[in-house]
Amino acid sequence: MRDAYIVESVRTPGCRRGKGAFAQTRPEDLLKTVLDGLIERAGIDKAEVEDILVGCAFPEAEQGLNFGRVIAQLAKFPDSTCGATVNRFCASGLEAIALQFMRVQTGWCDVAIGAGCESMTIVPMGGNLPRPHPDWAKENPDVYTSMGITAENVARRYNITREMQDEVAYHSNMKAANAQKNKLFTEIIPTPAYKWVEKDGMWTKTMKMQDFDDGVRAETTMEGLAKLKGAFASANPWVPNQGSVTAGNSSQTTDGAAATLIVSEEALKRLNLKPIARVVCYAVAGCKADEMGVGPAYAVPKALKMAGLKVEDINIWELNEAFASQFIYCAQKLGLYDDKSLWSSESDKRIINVNGGAIALGHPLGCTGAKLCAQLMAQMKARKAKYGVESMCIGGGMGAAAVFELC
Repeated sequence: MRDAYIVESVRTPGCRRGKGAFAQTRPEDLLKTVLDGLIERAGIDKAEVEDILVGCAFPEAEQGLNFGRVIAQLAKFPDSTCGATVNRFCASGLEAIALQFMRVQTGWCDVAIGAGCESMTIVPMGGNLPRPHPDWAKENPDVYTSMGITAENVARRYNITREMQDEVAYHSNMKAANAQKNKLFTEIIPTPAYKWVEKDGMWTKTMKMQDFDDGVRAETTMEGLAKLKGAFASANPWVPNQGSVTAGNSSQTTDGAAATLIVSEEALKRLNLKPIARVVCYAVAGCKADEMGVGPAYAVPKALKMAGLKVEDINIWELNEAFASQFIYCAQKLGLYDDKSLWSSESDKRIINVNGGAIALGHPLGCTGAKLCAQLMAQMKARKAKYGVESMCIGGGMGAAAVFELC
């Protein structure tokens, strides 16, 4: 197997579904901006890119057809640049990166892009026309279970209290607010945000540049979080804790895009590029569908075993906060929760979601795996962290994890 390297990884800001800056910005425009920014930062010609894989959790409507090939053309890559769309729900962006990494390693490709994009405003959660199999839904509906209900299941089954969840949410927002204040999100590409404005019966398309995640709640307090009602209690009134999962301790539904450039060693030398890191390994693992949030507790140990590493060897983590309940469970199982200094906003020694997680920054589904990679690459460089891990739970009952090594 050949060596393969990540040379650049970037993202748009993450903006709130419906109310955020990208609510009227098409997903193709988000991804075009991030691809243009990726190429510009890397300093290569678009003609060098052989293939673009785009992760998308609901690849339909504006982000449908073959999104990967459409965006290659829309972003004015040459006809020789191919494209495809990848769907592993919440890990779609990471899946795209891992697949491109393997293609470069095997010699099937020299320069490739793994990306992710999701407009949760334009294409709703579940898609425009979800149609579960009626017979299977009667026999075992768990694979179709609402993600919020699975988070309630995790909280109930594993004794994760409301206060524990709110505490994680509070620190996620405080870390993100600190990162924004100190301009630590160096991986962000300023992105045009479009909006249609009506005046005197005429509609005009306006544009402003968006360069920050607009869902961060710097004013968050534990007292404020405690006042929120359970967001999923009415959907499942039989849950004993009556809804400890709230809008405040869940990830935000978000619009965004991210992309990573991967090259072979030959291309690295030929194009005079400087590598950031390499993917050591990538693993997926299955779990019960009705508690899908525990997936990283299975995927991370599997990935670490493949890499010949232990939890203690990892210098920095991006554990996606789909919900605080599942983040806590996974951190507990990995031995990373009890030592609060590893994840608290008040600790200078924190190594987990150091600039906030999805509770503060958002979870744009198919984009998230690529987004976390961009965040991880930026922090691995800044902190000179030898090993980094990103992991997330996946709708339907899975977890995914990748181990990266700094070059």
